[in-house]
Amino acid sequence: MNQPDKTLELDAQAFRQVVEQALERVLEHLDSLPEQPSVTQGGADLARSLVEPLPERGAPFPELLSLLFERLIPHSFNTAGPGYMAYIPGGGLPHVAVADLISDVVNRYVGVWATAPGLVQLETNVVRWFCDIVGYPKQALGILTSGGSLANFSAIVAARRQHLPSNFFKGTLYASDQTHNSVQKSALAAGFPPENVRQISSDRAYPLCLDALKRQINLDRAAGYEPFMVVGNAGTTNTGAVDDLEALAALAGRERMWFHVDAAYGGFFVLTAHGKEVMAGIEQADSITLDPHKGLFLPYGTGALLVRDRLVLQRAYSVHADYLPEMQQDPDFVDFCEMSPELSRGFRGLRVWLPFKLHGIGPFRRNLEEKLALTRWATEQLRRIEGVEIVAEPRLSIVAFRLRKPGLDDEALNALNRALIRRINERNRVFLTGTLLGDRFVVRLCILSFRTHKERVEQGIEDIKASVAALMSSKQPAEVG
Repeated sequence: MNQPDKTLELDAQAFRQVVEQALERVLEHLDSLPEQPSVTQGGADLARSLVEPLPERGAPFPELLSLLFERLIPHSFNTAGPGYMAYIPGGGLPHVAVADLISDVVNRYVGVWATAPGLVQLETNVVRWFCDIVGYPKQALGILTSGGSLANFSAIVAARRQHLPSNFFKGTLYASDQTHNSVQKSALAAGFPPENVRQISSDRAYPLCLDALKRQINLDRAAGYEPFMVVGNAGTTNTGAVDDLEALAALAGRERMWFHVDAAYGGFFVLTAHGKEVMAGIEQADSITLDPHKGLFLPYGTGALLVRDRLVLQRAYSVHADYLPEMQQDPDFVDFCEMSPELSRGFRGLRVWLPFKLHGIGPFRRNLEEKLALTRWATEQLRRIEGVEIVAEPRLSIVAFRLRKPGLDDEALNALNRALIRRINERNRVFLTGTLLGDRFVVRLCILSFRTHKERVEQGIEDIKASVAALMSSKQPAEVG
């Protein structure tokens, strides 16, 4: 019999060496974050150079670290940097790396309570803390997910099982034209025809139009469809708009429909007084999607679905298997595999539990309050720039604006604003992105990173002013093409 190959079984000294070498690179990276470019675009040649066959033999670890930190990581959007104000920032709180190291090394399974009761309880605590944050009752619970997309999918399946028969192809669900595309994608994955996802127009400030929603529901019932779910927004990706959640909750109740709130971006702002006021009614939702990797500054891959009644999730996802341990009957405990489409999954709870226990909720609340204040300040600065129009006033921490220049038609104005973004981003202190609101291309500024403070926002405003001045003074069409 051949001798066993124990190459993969690192002893303590070898593992310490690997961790220390990686940590040295990580610390250098963190120290240089404020000076790093906000974005390095392109990369086709770099990507092609990385194509290689399956390696038969290993390479030295320092060589691999050099590849990562000197070639690959710098050539990317700097999502963890203070100048990242594009899309919806994900903070990358370093504490989570420690939690993930522990979780990955001990490699405990938490899908079933019996396999790790204490660790499952830690994750249960995290979900219940989230329920407390949004104002849910005691019977509420939920699951941690990889992000908002899986959370929205899980909610749609639960609502379908709760409200529709096995043949559910007449079921219709409703969301505004500002709702994240993961809702439509999730509905398709849940088995609904694309035309069963009704897109409802939004009002001038971009919340869902309630009158249009009521009309569509009535039309669908008259045509023999089964309206079963309405999705409200608590912070849209385009503008940060928040729907009238109290009115949507009342309408869903009257129509006997499931009310889901996509609060992936905005939900954790309920920790602040302003957020709680703006999102009044969120606690009346049947389910809520949250993204801790947005509003709690955690690394990507941390989402959550909350439900007012945990039994709804169990009815939707509980499936017996002889090879599994006996599931919990004690209402104080939970088998997460009974509430989720996932069976195998990582121990996500530790990446929330550890920073919460280390710091308490206070610093998270204060950071969110700071982002709200910075967005209000930035909006007032933008309002003072000649030619800049505020297209969507901030409800949370996103403001949408555009540059207007006399004599330009809509197509030329869109080209002008695309050029504006390019000029701002070329200065490499901040990174902004745009979106379409109807036919209008607008620039978005989203402030959410825990590393973004006033001095970086001031730099962003300086770069916007300089870019606007250059474009407004130019008489060359190529400048806006």
